[in-house]
Amino acid sequence: MRGPARCLENAIESVCVNRPRQFDLIVFDWDGTLYDSTALITRAIQSACADVGTTVPSDQAASYVIGLGLQDALRHAAPDLPADKYPELGLRFRHHYFERKHELVLFDGVLAMLDSLKARHHWLAVATGKNRRGLDEALDSAQLKGMFDSSRTADETASKPNPQMLLELMRELGTEPERTLMIGDTTHDLQLAVNAGTACLGVSYGAHEHDSFHTFAPVHVAHSVAELHQWLDSHA
Repeated sequence: MRGPARCLENAIESVCVNRPRQFDLIVFDWDGTLYDSTALITRAIQSACADVGTTVPSDQAASYVIGLGLQDALRHAAPDLPADKYPELGLRFRHHYFERKHELVLFDGVLAMLDSLKARHHWLAVATGKNRRGLDEALDSAQLKGMFDSSRTADETASKPNPQMLLELMRELGTEPERTLMIGDTTHDLQLAVNAGTACLGVSYGAHEHDSFHTFAPVHVAHSVAELHQWLDSHA
């Protein structure tokens, strides 16, 4: 049965590779969508707030700001902190984050999913609230240098949910909004897509509760990377 089974597998792969694409460009959020970093970012925000003597946000409040640019995130997480203390808060956040960043990994199945999308010749990109240095270090750590055709970070352009990230990526790669899909784990990601006029897809295994996604009319909500991979192979 080994020969026939392999023939069937090759036939399935051929169908997936040759099926007409619905989306030319697929844009991923990074933290909580591809990278299993939500818990560490939440704890780093809480520890930083404790260090500077401001109210420590709950898990839900701290995780809500994931996906925003760092300064926007810290302002939301610590609204009672005087403005002149934000640089110190940012330094303490970076201290706690980088102290344990070696623990971070891609979610299981991400690499296989990205390889499958590359085999179908989709443009792949990242739109993230990280800064450029942070994203480049994460891509290097995850051995994904060269996987993505482009990326945008919050220090290079407007922070989510301003549509500028997606608009710049579409312009750079020559794609239209109706041929672009934004994938993310937060309402910031989905609002970004709505603001840019693209389709969006939510994943429920990251920072935000998926019940909040429906307002943005996502094409799908995936509850695991395996489900996301399957949906993309079948529909993207």
